[in-house]
Formats: sequence, structure tokens, C-alpha cells
Amino acid sequence: MKISTRQLEGQLRKDLAPLYAVHGPEALVALEACDRIREAARKSGCSEREVFFAEPGADWNRFGAGAANLSLFASKRLVELRIPTGKPGAEGGRAIEAYCAKLPDDAITLVALPELEWQQQKSKWFEALERAGVLVEARAVSRDELPEWLAERLARQDQKASVETLEWLADRVEGNLLAARQEVQKLALLLPPGEVTLQAIRDAVTDVSRYERDTLLEAIHATDAGRIARVVSSLEAEGEPLPLLLWTLTEELRLMMALAANQRPRRFIPPERMAALQKTARRHDLASFDRELLRAHRIDRMIKGIETGDPWDSVVDLALGLAGRPILAAA
Repeated sequence: MKISTRQLEGQLRKDLAPLYAVHGPEALVALEACDRIREAARKSGCSEREVFFAEPGADWNRFGAGAANLSLFASKRLVELRIPTGKPGAEGGRAIEAYCAKLPDDAITLVALPELEWQQQKSKWFEALERAGVLVEARAVSRDELPEWLAERLARQDQKASVETLEWLADRVEGNLLAARQEVQKLALLLPPGEVTLQAIRDAVTDVSRYERDTLLEAIHATDAGRIARVVSSLEAEGEPLPLLLWTLTEELRLMMALAANQRPRRFIPPERMAALQKTARRHDLASFDRELLRAHRIDRMIKGIETGDPWDSVVDLALGLAGRPILAAA
């Protein structure tokens, strides 16, 4: 079955398929589709997650053997196959075909792919994915579709805007969906629920704390622990909104995770900043990325009063963790 990302939500509500393969030109849309599938899998009882990176030289026998093993700790699990290049090779293609011919009974499978050429979409392994489950195409959002896309995002955070306001915002972020998502997320942090006026958006996007946050990111990439602590202390003293600061750090983490997975950012990043991100990303592995994501999640819960602890102290720990110098490991 082939569907678009817009149809995915409805399909997930109806019935969870045994396999999903997400591909397409819009990386952000694909990433969010994968997130929705992961969430649906968790809700269906998949409490374990196994990830296999199909990089050059990958051991496909390990993928087949791992997928065939029954879960020891849960009735269901999520098996993720990530193919950043979209080219599994002859051995990988055969492994995917064999896997699709006999999907594990205790698993939901998620295959993450980039944009594929038409020849790749005619390959036997890709056709096997279509027969075994659901192909989700992450299509680019056109300029005409962008205001509606923005309106949907605002509605998710209990906000709305006039057509004029949506058109203004669309003009500002056209061609950069990641920037569009960031602008909408900022509005949730800076403005209350309800109607968002054009003037309110104009005022909100003028960010007086931007310099201090950029200084914190510079300190993280320089692994300057003392400077990290000083900048966080300064932001706290100035009344920096904690949700906005957490969002900034989490976005930096996700950028590094994308680079580590050989995914190029959709938005332009200056060469010097790109070099810093790549250098810092090399200090991490999958386990350390997961640890810092968990730490960010806990800080969010502290901010909301769901979990005890000092969120400002934890922000320092998160910043040090991003720098590759954690002082307190998240359990």
C-alpha cells in the first residue's frame, strides 16, 4: 500500500501495519512520520526498540539474525532499519526480500529511507517492502500548501492565525521547512493559546536573548565547561524562558544526530558552524545521543512540574553532555 504522510495519521488510527517504509524528498516530513509511527508502536505495546544502520560494509546476517530472535523482555518490539544512502547493495537487497517474506510475529518494522530515484523504486527489495506493508511518501510541501501546513501546526498547540498572518509567515520561511517548524514552535513558547496576530508574530520573532543562547552553543562546541556554566547562570539571572532554552539545546542535539547519521540538514548552515557541529557529533555514539535525549525529556518534565529536580542545574548537565563532557549520566 502507498500513502502520503497526510494519510498516515488516519491509517495509524485504523490498524497498525506490520511494516512501514518511509521515503521521500522532504527530510523533516519523513522524520516526523517516523516519529508518529514510533509513537503508535509504543502505544500498541512495543516496549523494546532495535536499530540497524545499513551503512557500507554492514553485516546483513546480523540484521536477519537479530530480527529473527524473539523478544526476551516484551511481547512486542519495534525493529528499525535505517538506510541513509537508499542503496542496500545486492546483499542488503536480498536480506530485505527475505525479511519481508517472513516478518517477525512479535515486531513492528520501520524502514527509514531518503529520497529514491525511480530505478530504486523498481528494485525487487523496494517492491518487497510495498507488498509486506505500507509505503509512506514524504513529499515536499509546496508554497501553496505551506499556509495550511502552518495552520495545522498552530492548531496542534492551540493557536490559530488569519490568512494574512499565515501568508506572511509562509513568505518568511518558504523553502525551509525546518525553519518553518522552528518558528511555529517558538510561537508556542512565547505567545499564549488562541488567536496569534501578525503584530504579535513580528514582535515574537525579534529575540533579545539570541546572543546569549548562541554564546552557549559556542561554549558547547568548544567543550568549555566553565563558560557553559557561566552562560547558563547569566541566562537564568536574565529570566530566559526555560522552555525556549531547552528547545534551543534539543534542536542542536537533533542536528548533531542527523549529521552522525549522514543526513544533510535541509537549511543552510554556515561552514564554520557546520564544522563545529560535525566535530562535536563525532564525540558521541548512539548511546550518548539517547542519554542526552532522555535528559532533555526529564528537564521538560521538571519544567512542567511532573518530575522533581532543579531544571537549571539539569540544563547545565545537558549542555555539558552535548559537549561530550557529561558530569551526571542519565539513568
